[in-house]
Amino acid sequence: MGYEVGQLAEVTAAEVAHGGWCVARPDHGGPVIFVRHALPGERVLVRITEVTTRFARADAIKIMDASPDRVDPPCPHARPGGCGGCDWQHAGLPAQRALKAAVIGQQLRRLAGLDRAVTVEPVPGGAPAGLGWRTRMQFAVRPDGVAGLRAHRSHDVVDVGDCPIAHPDINALGLTRSRWPDVSSVEAIAGDGSRAVIVAGRGADGRYGDVAAEAVLTRSGRGGGLTALRGRGYLSQRAAGRQWRVSAGAFWQVHPGAADTLAEAVLAALRPRAADVVLDLYCGAGLFAGVLAPLVGPDGAVVGVESDAAAVRDAKHNLRAHRWARVHRGDVAKVVSRGGLPPARLVVADPPRTGLAREVIAYLDTSAVERFAYVSCDPATLARDIGLLVARGWTLADLRAFDAFPMTHHVECVATLTSSSRKAQCPESR
Repeated sequence: MGYEVGQLAEVTAAEVAHGGWCVARPDHGGPVIFVRHALPGERVLVRITEVTTRFARADAIKIMDASPDRVDPPCPHARPGGCGGCDWQHAGLPAQRALKAAVIGQQLRRLAGLDRAVTVEPVPGGAPAGLGWRTRMQFAVRPDGVAGLRAHRSHDVVDVGDCPIAHPDINALGLTRSRWPDVSSVEAIAGDGSRAVIVAGRGADGRYGDVAAEAVLTRSGRGGGLTALRGRGYLSQRAAGRQWRVSAGAFWQVHPGAADTLAEAVLAALRPRAADVVLDLYCGAGLFAGVLAPLVGPDGAVVGVESDAAAVRDAKHNLRAHRWARVHRGDVAKVVSRGGLPPARLVVADPPRTGLAREVIAYLDTSAVERFAYVSCDPATLARDIGLLVARGWTLADLRAFDAFPMTHHVECVATLTSSSRKAQCPESR
């Protein structure tokens, strides 16, 4: 039996699925339905929102038998047809973390053939109850100039007002209460005591120079460069006991406690020693390189690789106190393929959601690296890459997960992989 968009069906939500869904297998045996706004075990009435040849998507519009984990969402827009930014506001925080842990376990079994229990750890910082943590928000702008957030799997822009998961310093700017004619998006970033706003679109010119932020920048074209209308083009962020310069358009963890938490996890994974050589792939503004450099000392070396020009400038600035630390600008896949990097005992990588480039897998397979810390925000690509490395003799020694994105389906992981078992099998390593 097939479905039609708009059709109603009564189903029981089963296990969680990657992306903020629950899986429902209809009583009549039809195609699987991926349901939003439900929790495992709930009996719900759903409205079909999308149909493919293999499955359907739906929203739970009525909860007939509620889970004990269900709570009232703190935001009125976290509902069917509302904002698509959050996935699990209808679940308590312990339940959210259990759902994320279940997804990580699913992906490891499916893609890596590994059966491992995972606990998702809370991240300190932000407001209580998983709110007020997001230090970077990008608002889309409607034709009428209203800035808001997009509905789930839609280009429609929802007027959300003050967002409950946004950091208070961002909500205080009042961007969603202003009008932005001829603007496509407006983005706010909160630093350590300062804020920046990035305006993009045809109307992104001097008229917005009076926005109540310490820095206002414009973006030319999709993914184009930034021009400062007022203030500096970078912010100061605090992590690991020091300040870091981070350009307004460069990557930095959006949860105020995530940089500290992940830096500690990476150090625990790598166990650096004096005189070690370490590679920091996809190094961004140099957070991991910066916490590793003092530990390996002047007899060691830390080499970062990053493709984004602004992030490379930040990393060089942030590493300037350590003459044994340097940064290469370039595509990570190309840099590791052409050679020239120093032989390293330790590697850390924090790639985008697409995961490790195949060239990085090949480099790890043929190098003398002993310990690898893999930082990932996507359980599926993490599990895929772990599977590839395990097939080459690497061992998954540890896997930690952190709730760096409360109320959403996203989760941050740090996997520790070791090569001792692989080397023991290689005659040339004996």
